[in-house]
Amino acid sequence: MSGAAPNRRERNGVVQPDATSQEIYDGGMVVRREVLGAAHVDRANANKDGFTEDFQDMITRIAWGGIWTRPGISRQMRSAVTITAMVAHGHWEELAMHIRAALTNGLSRDEIKEILLQTAIYCGVPSANTAFKTAQQVFHEMDNAAGPPN
Repeated sequence: MSGAAPNRRERNGVVQPDATSQEIYDGGMVVRREVLGAAHVDRANANKDGFTEDFQDMITRIAWGGIWTRPGISRQMRSAVTITAMVAHGHWEELAMHIRAALTNGLSRDEIKEILLQTAIYCGVPSANTAFKTAQQVFHEMDNAAGPPN
């Protein structure tokens, strides 16, 4: 057992006092690709224009580089929190994306079901109803894309 305090990089992810904006962006892009998949990130980047470029840069640096790189909680926990936030605010397209991400991050369909059951109590049954339909559609799309088992 080590009594040494964690260094700043361990406590803060890529956001360090001496980190450049490019280092934060690059670290965020690595995690964004790992969590959402390269195809999704490539589509988002291909669709950016002068109007959306600053927004894409901001979410890569702040959300993915500033928050998702932090080691304080697991990616599974981050996915659970994010799913709950999407349900609470009714962001259904983002919920679908983060359900896929949660599976990538190691949550099972049963764990996602439990998260959605929890949201029924704290976010409301109508929101959870839509969330279950959204998850069901995501699972159906994933199952169909996988094709029949060999």
